[in-house]
Amino acid sequence: MHRALIAMSGGVDSSVAACLIRERGWTCIGVTMKLLQNEELGLSGEHPCCSLEDVEDARQVAGKLHMPYYVFNFAQQFRACVLEPFVSAYAAGRTPNPCIACNRHLKFDLLLRRARELDFDYVVTGHYARIVLDRETGNYQLKKALDASKDQSYVLYSITPGQAAVLYDGDVVLGGGTIL
Repeated sequence: MHRALIAMSGGVDSSVAACLIRERGWTCIGVTMKLLQNEELGLSGEHPCCSLEDVEDARQVAGKLHMPYYVFNFAQQFRACVLEPFVSAYAAGRTPNPCIACNRHLKFDLLLRRARELDFDYVVTGHYARIVLDRETGNYQLKKALDASKDQSYVLYSITPGQAAVLYDGDVVLGGGTIL
């Protein structure tokens, strides 16, 4: 039986991915990464990414799917790997993308390591993209989603072959893309 850690943002893509994986009979847990308090950034009253409302949405979906649900506190790592480099780059006149940095350092590194520690086979995120195993070489290749209008492969460009192997599930399709 496959075991999947579902990275749940509270949004539709990760929620549908969780539902499809559960329907396959896999053992799953839902997790959300706690990155910061939006009030720290002066964003109270707004609904930005990674809000408390998102956590509650993810918790409700996990409950309806009868999955255990956890929040992993990665706030310290988020500050060091994403927020501080973003501020420095912005102050130097560059236009960094904090979501790409978060995916690289937290979701596709720290979260994957946590999944391995907990003995999960896969991490499922709900991104629209494809990771394809080249059967001749044994290498994984990142490809655009079948539906180009929904493609999110650009978010995954920094994953390593080892990370791709943990994200790979070649036959689960969501909206034209593999559930990663």
